Amino acid sequence: MELIQSFSVDHTKIVPGIFTSRVDTLDMATVTTYDIRLKRPNREPVIDVAAMHSLEHIIATFLRNEPEWKDEIIYWGPMGCLTGFYLILKGNRAPKEIYDLLLHAFQSVAQADEVPGATAVNCGHYLMHNLGMAKWYAAEFADYLTANANNPAIFEYPKSERLVTDDGKHFYDS
Repeated sequence: MELIQSFSVDHTKIVPGIFTSRVDTLDMATVTTYDIRLKRPNREPVIDVAAMHSLEHIIATFLRNEPEWKDEIIYWGPMGCLTGFYLILKGNRAPKEIYDLLLHAFQSVAQADEVPGATAVNCGHYLMHNLGMAKWYAAEFADYLTANANNPAIFEYPKSERLVTDDGKHFYDS
């Protein structure tokens, strides 16, 4: 079975940042999945589940209401490992081209007085939110993005080196 693309990233080397995870062409339209990584995998504590849920609601609402971008947004949601989010956009832009959008999205969390859609009617687990912690994680990531805006490591995935056997098979050490 072939290893999926997101598992080919060297998770021991990845830093928080904005990365292109994959580019797909569907019915002659290009869509790009971005890895918005807030935490270093396997080195930092993951994002609190309730805060992650709140960030999902707040930032999804921001993105889908941003005039220049709302028609480009396909999906915003958490990674299963709780170290970041996936953003799927129409088209194919370099991570640096969506830097400002994401910086403003995370900065906007500070102004949230409530979590949008956090009601029993609108949300599958409306009691599992933590606005205070969401604000803390958002500010931490926005500050990190600002401090590292000129650091190419926050825009380029570290790839795993894979050995190839004589008969062309890939060797995975984990």
